[in-house]
Amino acid sequence: MYSFREQATSADLQIVEEIIRSSGFFYEQEVPVATGLLEEYLEDPDSCSYRCLFIIDGDRPVGYSCFGEIAGTTGAYDLYWIAVHDDQRGKGIGRILLDRTHEVIRAANGRLVIAETSSLEKYGPTRHFYLNNGYREEGFVDDFYKPGDGRLTYVKRL
Repeated sequence: MYSFREQATSADLQIVEEIIRSSGFFYEQEVPVATGLLEEYLEDPDSCSYRCLFIIDGDRPVGYSCFGEIAGTTGAYDLYWIAVHDDQRGKGIGRILLDRTHEVIRAANGRLVIAETSSLEKYGPTRHFYLNNGYREEGFVDDFYKPGDGRLTYVKRL
Protein backbone atom coordinates (compact mmCIF):
# COMPACT_ATOMS: atom_id res chain seq x y z
CA MET A 1 0.00 0.00 0.00
CA TYR A 2 1.29 3.42 -0.94
CA SER A 3 0.97 6.65 0.96
CA PHE A 4 1.21 10.25 -0.25
CA ARG A 5 2.91 13.37 0.97
CA GLU A 6 2.20 16.91 -0.22
CA GLN A 7 4.59 18.82 2.02
CA ALA A 8 8.02 18.99 0.43
CA THR A 9 11.28 19.47 2.32
CA SER A 10 14.78 20.42 1.25
CA ALA A 11 15.69 16.71 1.37
CA ASP A 12 13.28 16.22 -1.53
CA LEU A 13 15.60 18.13 -3.87
CA GLN A 14 17.92 15.12 -3.98
CA ILE A 15 14.98 12.71 -4.22
CA VAL A 16 13.47 14.56 -7.19
CA GLU A 17 16.84 14.67 -8.94
CA GLU A 18 17.32 10.93 -8.38
CA ILE A 19 13.84 10.10 -9.69
CA ILE A 20 14.24 12.33 -12.75
CA ARG A 21 17.69 10.97 -13.60
CA SER A 22 16.69 7.33 -13.06
CA SER A 23 13.74 7.55 -15.44
CA GLY A 24 15.89 8.06 -18.53
CA PHE A 25 13.18 10.23 -20.08
CA PHE A 26 14.51 13.69 -19.32
CA TYR A 27 17.32 15.70 -20.84
CA GLU A 28 20.18 16.76 -18.59
CA GLN A 29 19.10 20.39 -18.85
CA GLU A 30 15.67 19.46 -17.47
CA VAL A 31 17.05 18.27 -14.12
CA PRO A 32 17.70 21.80 -12.78
CA VAL A 33 14.26 22.86 -14.06
CA ALA A 34 12.60 20.15 -11.95
CA THR A 35 14.63 20.93 -8.85
CA GLY A 36 14.21 24.67 -9.48
CA LEU A 37 10.43 24.37 -9.29
CA LEU A 38 10.79 22.56 -5.98
CA GLU A 39 13.24 25.19 -4.69
CA GLU A 40 10.74 27.91 -5.59
CA TYR A 41 8.06 26.05 -3.65
CA LEU A 42 10.36 25.60 -0.64
CA GLU A 43 11.13 29.33 -0.53
CA ASP A 44 7.48 30.23 0.10
CA PRO A 45 5.00 27.35 -0.07
CA ASP A 46 1.99 29.55 0.71
CA SER A 47 2.45 31.90 -2.24
CA CYS A 48 3.96 29.45 -4.73
CA SER A 49 1.67 28.36 -7.55
CA TYR A 50 3.37 24.93 -7.78
CA ARG A 51 2.41 21.95 -5.70
CA CYS A 52 4.22 18.66 -5.32
CA LEU A 53 2.85 15.27 -4.48
CA PHE A 54 5.10 12.37 -3.52
CA ILE A 55 4.08 8.72 -3.59
CA ILE A 56 5.75 6.72 -0.84
CA ASP A 57 6.44 2.98 -0.68
CA GLY A 58 7.19 2.17 2.94
CA ASP A 59 9.34 5.15 3.86
CA ARG A 60 10.83 5.72 0.38
CA PRO A 61 9.49 8.31 -2.07
CA VAL A 62 9.32 6.43 -5.39
CA GLY A 63 7.62 9.03 -7.56
CA TYR A 64 6.34 12.55 -7.64
CA SER A 65 4.19 14.98 -9.54
CA CYS A 66 4.50 18.74 -9.78
CA PHE A 67 1.50 20.74 -10.91
CA GLY A 68 -0.07 24.14 -10.59
CA GLU A 69 -2.91 26.35 -11.71
CA ILE A 70 -2.10 28.26 -14.88
CA ALA A 71 -1.98 32.02 -14.28
CA GLY A 72 -4.85 33.88 -15.90
CA THR A 73 -7.15 30.84 -16.01
CA THR A 74 -9.93 29.52 -13.85
CA GLY A 75 -9.24 25.94 -12.86
CA ALA A 76 -6.79 25.02 -15.63
CA TYR A 77 -3.71 23.21 -14.32
CA ASP A 78 -0.36 22.35 -15.82
CA LEU A 79 1.07 18.96 -14.96
CA TYR A 80 4.70 20.06 -15.03
CA TRP A 81 6.26 16.76 -13.99
CA ILE A 82 5.23 13.24 -13.21
CA ALA A 83 7.94 10.66 -12.77
CA VAL A 84 8.46 7.33 -11.08
CA HIS A 85 11.85 5.93 -10.12
CA ASP A 86 13.05 3.53 -12.78
CA ASP A 87 13.33 0.62 -10.33
CA GLN A 88 9.60 0.98 -9.58
CA ARG A 89 8.25 1.26 -13.12
CA GLY A 90 5.70 -1.24 -14.39
CA LYS A 91 3.91 -1.53 -11.04
CA GLY A 92 1.09 0.91 -11.77
CA ILE A 93 2.60 3.57 -9.51
CA GLY A 94 2.38 6.24 -12.21
CA ARG A 95 -1.35 5.66 -12.62
CA ILE A 96 -1.91 5.72 -8.85
CA LEU A 97 0.09 8.95 -8.57
CA LEU A 98 -1.74 10.54 -11.49
CA ASP A 99 -5.13 9.59 -10.05
CA ARG A 100 -4.21 11.15 -6.71
CA THR A 101 -2.88 14.25 -8.48
CA HIS A 102 -6.24 14.59 -10.23
CA GLU A 103 -8.03 14.25 -6.87
CA VAL A 104 -5.93 17.06 -5.39
CA ILE A 105 -6.60 19.27 -8.42
CA ARG A 106 -10.36 18.53 -8.29
CA ALA A 107 -10.41 19.42 -4.59
CA ALA A 108 -8.90 22.80 -5.53
CA ASN A 109 -11.73 23.34 -8.07
CA GLY A 110 -9.55 22.37 -11.00
CA ARG A 111 -11.45 21.57 -14.16
CA LEU A 112 -8.75 20.51 -16.62
CA VAL A 113 -5.16 19.34 -16.63
CA ILE A 114 -2.64 19.95 -19.41
CA ALA A 115 0.40 17.74 -19.94
CA GLU A 116 3.08 18.06 -22.60
CA THR A 117 5.62 15.59 -23.93
CA SER A 118 7.99 14.96 -26.79
CA SER A 119 7.09 13.54 -30.19
CA LEU A 120 10.24 11.38 -30.29
CA GLU A 121 9.70 7.63 -30.52
CA LYS A 122 11.35 7.19 -27.11
CA TYR A 123 8.36 8.99 -25.55
CA GLY A 124 5.76 6.64 -27.02
CA PRO A 125 5.15 5.06 -23.59
CA THR A 126 4.59 8.52 -22.12
CA ARG A 127 2.04 9.39 -24.79
CA HIS A 128 0.26 6.06 -24.26
CA PHE A 129 0.27 6.71 -20.49
CA TYR A 130 -1.64 9.95 -20.97
CA LEU A 131 -4.06 8.45 -23.50
CA ASN A 132 -4.68 5.42 -21.27
CA ASN A 133 -5.48 7.75 -18.37
CA GLY A 134 -8.20 9.73 -20.09
CA TYR A 135 -6.17 12.50 -21.73
CA ARG A 136 -6.75 13.59 -25.31
CA GLU A 137 -4.12 14.89 -27.67
CA GLU A 138 -5.16 18.47 -28.40
CA GLY A 139 -2.07 20.11 -29.82
CA PHE A 140 1.22 19.67 -31.65
CA VAL A 141 4.13 22.05 -32.24
CA ASP A 142 6.73 20.72 -34.68
CA ASP A 143 10.43 21.19 -33.81
CA PHE A 144 9.56 22.61 -30.37
CA TYR A 145 12.27 21.05 -28.18
CA LYS A 146 14.80 20.86 -30.99
CA PRO A 147 14.68 20.18 -34.75
CA GLY A 148 12.82 16.92 -35.25
CA ASP A 149 11.45 16.88 -31.70
CA GLY A 150 7.93 18.28 -31.48
CA ARG A 151 5.73 18.97 -28.47
CA LEU A 152 2.43 17.17 -28.03
CA THR A 153 -0.14 18.62 -25.68
CA TYR A 154 -2.60 16.37 -23.84
CA VAL A 155 -5.69 17.56 -21.96
CA LYS A 156 -7.84 15.82 -19.38
CA ARG A 157 -11.11 17.40 -18.38
CA LEU A 158 -11.97 16.58 -14.78
